[in-house]
Amino acid sequence: MRSGKIRRGLAARALVGAAALALTATMAACGSSDSGSNSTDAPGADALKNVKSPVTVEFWHSMKGANVAALKQIVTKFNAAHKGKIVVKPVFVGEYDDAIAKYKTAVQQKNTPELIQVYDIGSRFMIDSKQTVPMYKFIAKDKWDASAIEPNIASYYQFDGKQWSMPFNSSMPLLYINKDLFAKAGLDPNKPPKNLDEIEADAKKLTNKKKNIVGFNAAIYGWYLEQLMATNGDQYCNDSNGRKGLATKVNFAGPDGVKLAQWWTNMVKKGYASNTGRTTDAAQQAFKSGTVAMELESTGELRDFINSAKGKFSVAAAPFPRLTGSGAPDGGTIIGGASLWIDGIGHTDAQKRASWEFVKFASSPAIQAMWHTGTGYFPVNSKALDEPTDKAWVKQYPQFSVAVQQLHSAKPSLATSGCALGVMPQARQAAEEGLEKTITSGDPSTAAANMKASADSLSKPITDYNRAVKK
Repeated sequence: MRSGKIRRGLAARALVGAAALALTATMAACGSSDSGSNSTDAPGADALKNVKSPVTVEFWHSMKGANVAALKQIVTKFNAAHKGKIVVKPVFVGEYDDAIAKYKTAVQQKNTPELIQVYDIGSRFMIDSKQTVPMYKFIAKDKWDASAIEPNIASYYQFDGKQWSMPFNSSMPLLYINKDLFAKAGLDPNKPPKNLDEIEADAKKLTNKKKNIVGFNAAIYGWYLEQLMATNGDQYCNDSNGRKGLATKVNFAGPDGVKLAQWWTNMVKKGYASNTGRTTDAAQQAFKSGTVAMELESTGELRDFINSAKGKFSVAAAPFPRLTGSGAPDGGTIIGGASLWIDGIGHTDAQKRASWEFVKFASSPAIQAMWHTGTGYFPVNSKALDEPTDKAWVKQYPQFSVAVQQLHSAKPSLATSGCALGVMPQARQAAEEGLEKTITSGDPSTAAANMKASADSLSKPITDYNRAVKK
């Protein structure tokens, strides 16, 4: 699930363009002391023993609508349980792009929040900023059992085998199916297409131009290209997907990216797919209208799709398709969403410890079950699925079982852990530009050139970022 309905390219370019400058200022601001507000060590429970007034934790987040209602419910429960000791104050700071841009400014001004929710592709910057207390330090300090955190979710936020942030709101992509349209076309929704070639074959049968029915649709979203590369076992960027060192180039202009661009362009050209552009709302509304037979979307939309279709058509969920064939043995989908980061620099030991207490609370089975059923995000704690409230939710929305099976079927690998790139927001934007340019041109032969131009546009931003990190 994405925080914003539309990915804002200008905002992404602006925040990434300033990343190197922000990092330079950040490095200069970092102290070398190992105590008090200049430390990124994890304090023990005794940090809260002698506090004379409640410790305030300012929590920056990007949740809206039903999501913020669920978040406030969690905060209220936590504050009640820690009355007189800790007060968590949630602060909405805009979409994910806005949040990290504001964080970079806060770093320069030495006024960061105690706790911040950062989207998946902001992880590399958060580590390089050298502002946070890695979660692995708190886990070791408390001997806290992190084994219940879903491995395929936890691995995205692990670097060198260590947990840097705590997964909070996680999602993954699925293939949604209009069962009624499948039945009318003589197709079995219980035997969904498994790769792009099979989607095209089914889409041809499902498309009915007289009735304005198309076989396939999806927003032109770079996340889907990342997913398809991962299902093929391929890495999005070099240097082990940026997890063994700073990545210096992206790989989406290779065979995977070109294949997707050509395939998508041909689908639209033949009329088997519609082009709703990069606007997520438009793609979602197309499926809800009943005129799209297959749609790529996040698990976070599952409940809304099902509820919106009531009385009109039935919805099935299927595993996200592979790029080709049956995929690679070490391939699979990549999780999306965001995680929680605790700031160390500029904060007292009591504030760091209070933040960790909230992170543990938010990661517990009961709270993750409440979060899952209130938002549709995947519960990051595997034990949450055993909670009565969660079992009842899955019974009401059995399609979610597909997401569970998909998550558990793939083993964590460099491909499924995703690319850790300092300018990943801009990389995703560039991939979308290459895809959209090819699709709207209607000429699949331009795919290679368009994807290469998009990848090449990242050379300077990556170099500038890495140079700032190494200073």
